[in-house]
Amino acid sequence: MLMKYLCTAFFCVFPIVNHAAGKEFTEHDMAHYRERIKSMFYHAYNSYLENAYPYDELRPLTCDGQDTWGSFSLTLIDALDTLLILGNKTEFQRVASVLQENINFDSDVNASVFETNIRVVGGLLSAHVLSKKAGMELEAGWPCSGPLLRMAEEAARKLLPAFQTPTGMPYGTVNLLRGVNPTETPVTCTAGVGTFILEFSTLSRLTGDPVFEKVARKALRELWKTCSDIGLVGNHIDVFSSKWVAQDAGIGAGVDSYFEYLVKGAILLQDEELHSMFLEYDKAIRNYTKYDDWYFWVQMHKGTVSMPVFQSLEAFWPGLQSLIGDLDSAMKTFLNYYTVWKQFGGLPEFYSIPQGYTVDKREGYPLRPELIESAMYLYRATADPTLLQLGRDVVESIEKISRVDCGFATVKDVRDHKLDNRMESFFLAETLKYLYLLFDPDNFLHNDGSHFDTVSGPHGDCVLGAGGYVFNTEAHPLDPAALHCCSQARTERWEIEEILSGEREPPKSQTSSTGEPHEQTERIILQDRKKRKTPVLSCPSQPFSSKLSILGQVFSTENT
Repeated sequence: MLMKYLCTAFFCVFPIVNHAAGKEFTEHDMAHYRERIKSMFYHAYNSYLENAYPYDELRPLTCDGQDTWGSFSLTLIDALDTLLILGNKTEFQRVASVLQENINFDSDVNASVFETNIRVVGGLLSAHVLSKKAGMELEAGWPCSGPLLRMAEEAARKLLPAFQTPTGMPYGTVNLLRGVNPTETPVTCTAGVGTFILEFSTLSRLTGDPVFEKVARKALRELWKTCSDIGLVGNHIDVFSSKWVAQDAGIGAGVDSYFEYLVKGAILLQDEELHSMFLEYDKAIRNYTKYDDWYFWVQMHKGTVSMPVFQSLEAFWPGLQSLIGDLDSAMKTFLNYYTVWKQFGGLPEFYSIPQGYTVDKREGYPLRPELIESAMYLYRATADPTLLQLGRDVVESIEKISRVDCGFATVKDVRDHKLDNRMESFFLAETLKYLYLLFDPDNFLHNDGSHFDTVSGPHGDCVLGAGGYVFNTEAHPLDPAALHCCSQARTERWEIEEILSGEREPPKSQTSSTGEPHEQTERIILQDRKKRKTPVLSCPSQPFSSKLSILGQVFSTENT
């Protein structure tokens, strides 16, 4: 039952691999790079504490701080779970206490809905589910209650006014004290609509309040309705009218984490609808944007190339492909991206594929994690030593190019390695975390189910920490077992409420060969998972008024 839970019907999050295949790297080499990465982390972390706290971020060239995303001491929140992954329970406990005492979300600040969700809500949720592993004192009812969970819930509630639009797709910015500004633009990026299902579903299932998961699902389904006849979505959308403002389709900036959350949401929630949505998009992406294992930007309705460029944010894609088992394609694309790294010692934000060089005014490398993230996933799946070589190259490049007295500085231009006065919080949350996990095959996050904790949950004993962690797009790991522990009875109650409100049809009664009704065991709506078929989904053509959407399945008028 445990492995059935950790491994979905589609894939396992972290396949078990034979690490002996990476013969170029001995155990001594792996340990050496782990220590190097730890040293990098503490140089950056201590520089932030000494020079920038309580500001959001460190400015490493001037050794001071700045607020960037809402004045949350963001680097501290983002780095919290990395401390535990590196084995520092004492500092994790100290920082968790500091955050509880000092963070206040009742502030007159305009905050990015997307960034606050992935960094603040995601970071606090991850720290909450890892609290037992960190040796923190737990209150009664954990993991379904706790101070860090309450902080995450408070932050998420500040974001809910953004979802009050005619479509349910959220605004991009919200004032934490007053809600959405009346003059706020209704135009937001695709990722800003579709990157909530992990954090908001986790909140709903841990706290018992379904509102978070409901708004996240509604936004996803409304976005799904807008894809073109050829199955693609654009880059920016008007959340009032559902009209596309920017019609470039690709896998990079402005779109990336939407696709990521369909896959990871399917894993975390065992959700076939999300999985089917991604598979439909994946077919269109391969048909219209893929060229020689690169991915171009194309016009969403015609499929014609609009930008033959590689963006550094696209480097997450091979890792995502590994999660659905497409390893051959993933490795080929990864190797293309690796050649760009070797050309410059970093990934420029934009890279012209025909010219084989940087794009004007997009030459920077802000120490992004995406290529390292893909290397970590692919190494777990293949044990190919090439992936460790990438990790080694990243360590050497960042140390040589970006290290300064007060931390690590963003690379302003990969051509001459000039630096910029910024160290984004994701350097500690993602880049160094994925690097460390690449060289640490025995880390608790890579658990194959052989080790676990048991706790007394509200509905009986629960197994936690057995592996299968799902990372949000800021690399904050979430434990699916915690959701299961807290939500089993609550899910049944929500389904009853949906039936009573008319949002869901009641299940048809099942009868045995003797005419007696079968007793339903786990869920009152969903049949046994082994007997269910994945729903067949396809993007509806515009206008959507000519279609009928029921229970996440789309039927054309010709079929009804």
